[in-house]
Amino acid sequence: MSHCWREALVEGIGTFILVFTGTGAIVVNEISDGAITHLGISFVFGAIVTALIYGMGHLSGAHFNPAVTLAFWASGFFPKRNVLAYIMAQLVGAIAASTLLLIALGSVAKMGATIPLNGNWFQSLILEIILTFILMFVILGSGLDRRAHIGFAGLAIGLTVALEAAFMGPITGASMNPARSFSPALVAGIWQDHWVYWVGPILGAQLAVIIYRQLSNGFRDIN
Repeated sequence: MSHCWREALVEGIGTFILVFTGTGAIVVNEISDGAITHLGISFVFGAIVTALIYGMGHLSGAHFNPAVTLAFWASGFFPKRNVLAYIMAQLVGAIAASTLLLIALGSVAKMGATIPLNGNWFQSLILEIILTFILMFVILGSGLDRRAHIGFAGLAIGLTVALEAAFMGPITGASMNPARSFSPALVAGIWQDHWVYWVGPILGAQLAVIIYRQLSNGFRDIN
């Protein structure tokens, strides 16, 4: 891990910021009797993703998500030797964020934990696969493909996160990110159907890689 410690540190910091602001918005919305609103929470998630991509993308690639890291590795754009360091950093950063939110604001709104609506894990699994597929497809198309308009990746990806959180958040929590779901689950001790938020995003991101590989001639067209 020593060979990429700087990049891993950036991933940890970025994931900390993502979870602190995103799940923090959920907690504050509960404390303030809905002042932020669901759409406001969706905006916070999308806005912080956009800001992080523009602010840190040149430092680490701006993954901030184990499913994205695994997808970049599977696509051949990320070295295998760095995968574990990135994912560990993302998890540590996320856990630190949820822990500090608990200390500062108390145990409120389940700390932003993602739980399937009415315990319907199958529904949430399918939706998390689809949501993460869309997100990863946009990441590949806007962030890696040289044919995409330069400079718009952060905006496209952030808007995708906000959009998906807005229309599917009430059903699944619209996680699309195992680290984002893991940290509040750990801090709040809520593990109901937690596996959905690992399996769904990872499968969805991998599916996006498979399909984009076919559409881009084995990724040869995007270089």
